[in-house]
Amino acid sequence: MTAVTDRTDHADRPDQPGEDHVENASPEEGASEKDLPGNAGSKDEEKNESKGKAEENTGDGARSEEKAPSGDVHARVERQETGQRRVERQEAGHARVKAEDPSARAEDGPAWDDGLIARRVSETAEAHAAPVVEAKPPVQAPPAPLAYDGALRSRLDALRELVGLSRTRLDSRTLAEAGQVLDEAAARRRLSGQHTVVAIAGATGSGKSQLFNALAGVAISETGVRRPTTAAPIACSWSDGAATLIDRLGIPGRLRRRPMQSPEAEAQLRGLVLVDLPDHDSAAVQHREQVDRILALVDAVIWVVDPEKYADAIIHERYLRPMAGHAEVTFVVLNQVDRLPGEAADQVLDDLRRLLDEDGIALGEYGEPGATVLALSALTGDGVGELRESLGQFVGERGAAARRISADVDAAAARLRPVYSTGRRAGLSEEARDEFAARLADAVGAVAAGDAAERAWRRNANRACGTPWLRLWRWYEDRREPPTGRLTVRAPEDEEATARQRVEQAVRTVADRAAYGLPAPWAQAVREAATRGAQGLPEALDEMAVRATSPVGRPPRPGWWPVAVFAQASMTILQIIGGLWLLGQIIGITSPNLGVPVLLMVTGIIGGPAVEWSSRMAARGPARRYGLEAERRLREAAAGCGRARVLDPVAAELLRYREVREQYVRVLGAAAPVG
Repeated sequence: MTAVTDRTDHADRPDQPGEDHVENASPEEGASEKDLPGNAGSKDEEKNESKGKAEENTGDGARSEEKAPSGDVHARVERQETGQRRVERQEAGHARVKAEDPSARAEDGPAWDDGLIARRVSETAEAHAAPVVEAKPPVQAPPAPLAYDGALRSRLDALRELVGLSRTRLDSRTLAEAGQVLDEAAARRRLSGQHTVVAIAGATGSGKSQLFNALAGVAISETGVRRPTTAAPIACSWSDGAATLIDRLGIPGRLRRRPMQSPEAEAQLRGLVLVDLPDHDSAAVQHREQVDRILALVDAVIWVVDPEKYADAIIHERYLRPMAGHAEVTFVVLNQVDRLPGEAADQVLDDLRRLLDEDGIALGEYGEPGATVLALSALTGDGVGELRESLGQFVGERGAAARRISADVDAAAARLRPVYSTGRRAGLSEEARDEFAARLADAVGAVAAGDAAERAWRRNANRACGTPWLRLWRWYEDRREPPTGRLTVRAPEDEEATARQRVEQAVRTVADRAAYGLPAPWAQAVREAATRGAQGLPEALDEMAVRATSPVGRPPRPGWWPVAVFAQASMTILQIIGGLWLLGQIIGITSPNLGVPVLLMVTGIIGGPAVEWSSRMAARGPARRYGLEAERRLREAAAGCGRARVLDPVAAELLRYREVREQYVRVLGAAAPVG
């Protein structure tokens, strides 16, 4: 359609003869076009059009009949195109000419083959029949997102669960790093997994920008003696599809470059996104902030050091030592070795390895995973090929992003270790539970309640099986004795205060036992749970003790109890009979006979106390069992109250910590055992 439009545009202009179209026409068509009035471009020829037609009609009638319609149509087309826009004339003019001319539709074959306008109409019709489609470059599919393996996904899920379980027990600052790791892992997973983002970082004057240019094969990053030279990060991508990754780094489009076009270099470093960072020790604060921000987002880092600053404390204490766990995604390059004479380069490189080992960075030697340490000269190119080869192999593995995320998880887990593990056994033992229950039972007086129940059972036995004369005498003695000496040693208020103190002491003891071996936040949570449960516990124990010690009926009586009661009643009856008999003899009602009544009285007098003493001896066992049962009920009630209010909340906190600890073990994976 573009070609047709261009040709139509040139032909429709009245002030242009349309030479381009004439060149493509046949000789016959060219001759006809010279005779057409529409191609003359002169007003005088248009005025003499009718006179020319008359002369042509006398010479050749048939030819006049063929040309007259063409001239009429051409004049009609020009009148219609007057006042219309250029675009409408290009797209619809030819179709409208053909639709308005019935003779053109009626003719057979190429109806308008004798002039420029006829050829334009034919070409337009052919263009409508077979439109020309402009070729568009194929749309590249977005690169596949990053995929984590099963072990890393499990660790990330465990870390997410760990953060969720810990939000109510730990402050947000403690969990901030773990939450950031989860956010960055999720963000990186949505981006390309076919690209590896590698940052080049270093101190002022280390030559990192020069190394950046050497790897790219073209001067991209500015170099010079001015410090700092690199003011903003610059990205260079060896393949398409890395725009979203660079957007994540916050690098604008004006700072994005492509390396020198080299098939060998592109094949070797395909998927690499190299970022030149500002100096990490720059005097400008914003430069250092940019370095710290981007280092937390890239997949790997190339640290460039020089023979003068390779042992600088800033790079070791601020970056290399804290990132020792990221050794597998770390390159340490000793640049400017061309400045070192003889074997000095090897000596400096060995000393650099020693410093890295002291920082805790594992070195990738002898097939072991770790940091790659190289010596090169970006100025002379010595060693740059070895670095390019190592980078190509590193990028080709497509595993740097996952290793970086795994190292971030390890670092977050290591910083969270003090709040999840202490290396000591934690929990509440059965011994501590029993001791707590015993303390509560002592506070409510379970032993005293059992003794009181035992004494009450014995009193009931004595009342039922004792002699009436002794009971009468005891009643009389109780009435005669003054209250002096019978006052209680402690006032009720003192006893209540003492019981409350015992309860509080019991709660503190069990809380300390339960919190032993726990990290500080969880130990504090256990103590707070115990303290909340202790509120109102003394009052609840008092109410429970009243219900537990309240008599529900008459105490149970053993089987011998009725026999003893009958025997005691018989002894009393014998005494009464013997006494009445003697009295009758004294009065003279009965015949004198002292033996029988005296025997009856002696039997009753001796038998009554004997039956009472026997009943008392026999009542010891049942009374003791009755008292122990009362003590047991009170102990169980006190233990149940303490368990519901104190032990259960404490156990819930311990269970939550156990769940959190299990998730923490999953987060660690096989990285390190939990003590």
